[in-house]
Amino acid sequence: MKASRISLVLLSLVTPTAFAADADISLTNDSAKGQINFFETNSDMQLGAGYTYHEGKRHIGNIDFHAQGRTALGNLPTTAGLGFRALAWDDDRRRRDGGAVALGGFATVNIPDAPGLSFTGGLHYAPSILSFGDSEDATSLELRGSYRIIRNAEVFLGYRYINTNFEGRGDLNLDEGVMAGMKLFF
Repeated sequence: MKASRISLVLLSLVTPTAFAADADISLTNDSAKGQINFFETNSDMQLGAGYTYHEGKRHIGNIDFHAQGRTALGNLPTTAGLGFRALAWDDDRRRRDGGAVALGGFATVNIPDAPGLSFTGGLHYAPSILSFGDSEDATSLELRGSYRIIRNAEVFLGYRYINTNFEGRGDLNLDEGVMAGMKLFF
């Protein structure tokens, strides 16, 4: 019985990565996030899914869908994407939940003079018409500096901010803080 459970756990860990292009995990002082992206950076589209656990029984899920392509920012090679991030969250402690379909995009700028060094920024915003549950609007911001250690792995430092507003009741930072993490490429 114990061997079958171990086999099931190993299969559940390996199966998603068999269909993924990259996976990353990041930690802040109060949260842990895992993200899987299903297509490579050379693809015209990107689909990803993530889950964040925030201290205090707050769960945040996201599904990302972007059109992406290669471009240049000045003379710096850049991968940019435009699309949406669907967010859903549940806060057991405050007994609130909600979500949003946020529009926005991301850009990753590579630094040719420092091979392996890149900077990524992403911003998504959902007004009230694209928000539901207790959310009146939502903002998701992520900034990171990355360094490719080996061909298929990089480490990064950055900042993550996810906020939602409540109608007439203020706002809530669902997740905010300096983060550190690693990204693996398959």
